[in-house]
Amino acid sequence: MPETRVTPEVLVIGAGLAGLACAHDLAATGLRVDVLEASDGVGGRMRSDRVDGFVVDRGFQVFNTSYPQAKRRLALRDLRLRPFTPGVLVHTDRGRVHFADPTRAPRTVGGLLRGGPAGPRDLLALAALSARDMLGPVRPLKRAEDHTTRTAVAAAGISEEFADLFFRPFLSGVFLEDELETSSRVFHLVWRSMLRGTLCLPSDGIGDVPRQLADALPAGTVRFESPVDRLTDDGVLLADGGESAAGVVVVATGPEPAARLLPGLDMPPYRVVTTYFHTAPTSPLAEPTLLTDTRLRFLNSCVLSEVVPGYAPAGSSLIATSVLGEDTEGRERALREALAETYGTDTAGWDLVTARTIHDALPSMPPPQPLTRSSRVGPGRYVCGDHRTTGSVQGALASGARAAREILRDLGR
Repeated sequence: MPETRVTPEVLVIGAGLAGLACAHDLAATGLRVDVLEASDGVGGRMRSDRVDGFVVDRGFQVFNTSYPQAKRRLALRDLRLRPFTPGVLVHTDRGRVHFADPTRAPRTVGGLLRGGPAGPRDLLALAALSARDMLGPVRPLKRAEDHTTRTAVAAAGISEEFADLFFRPFLSGVFLEDELETSSRVFHLVWRSMLRGTLCLPSDGIGDVPRQLADALPAGTVRFESPVDRLTDDGVLLADGGESAAGVVVVATGPEPAARLLPGLDMPPYRVVTTYFHTAPTSPLAEPTLLTDTRLRFLNSCVLSEVVPGYAPAGSSLIATSVLGEDTEGRERALREALAETYGTDTAGWDLVTARTIHDALPSMPPPQPLTRSSRVGPGRYVCGDHRTTGSVQGALASGARAAREILRDLGR
């Protein structure tokens, strides 16, 4: 006999982090919720694939243990998180410089001062900035006047030379822009989260994060390969011509389908990033550390198999390197030459496993940047996603949670 589905009270379109968080909070109150996902799995951009025995995340991704929404929703122990080194390795014209978090590796400060590129004035200013962001209350950071990150760094007493040496190459990989033009509010909140948490990867790939969220939903909540063509007065029309009715519809998709389903929706431009995954017979850097480049030939690079050995088969290493923009002709060759210099090794024998271009990797967040927006877009119609707040795991989950709260309030629940 054909399966009989109970008509849901809420339809959530999209099984990314925001949609899953929204569905979970609604289902927890007893509402009947269906999640319509166009693809064959959960996670949206936060997915992992297996390619020739390698674990390939869809773009370079990390997980921060300090995010409040993640700590509330996830069993972190079950993710079997493996940490990155608390710091960054910066390639400069004078060689590589290791900037470690002084709160976790205080002995490294002396090395930076003794003939290093950072003077005491910049290091003191960095320490003061970090202490304020890490130890102070969060409310002033959210309510402060908004400027660019470059303006905020300069106001903290950090020289332009040090900003270009450390902040610009490091944050280019965080915000996917290389001019320090992101909102200072967003910068301070992200800097706070990095200082208070640990950057990690789940042992089975970043896709384990949304899978755990989906597993917490009632069985059968997520309907895969169910792309939505358009919203209707009664619910949605599916791409295959079928209809699904519900009094409440939440659009929790990426930017392009969200703009199509909700014409007139205010949508920020998104950053495009390409990540190249190379394999090498030996590791070019025997530590789980991010590598950046002051010449900005790439955003960052990392030997993923040093973070999680299971990302690569035994006897090989997996290196992920991200660049802004598309995978254009000749770009991988030029990148390999840059990696040979920055890693100090011969990359001629490296093989390209795959390249992943993510067109909606992160929303642009120039000042003034609202840190949260209402999810309501019309009677019974709501929207959530990282474009409604700060573009991060925390932002996506918080956006889904806000949509659920507003729906419950509007329903009188």
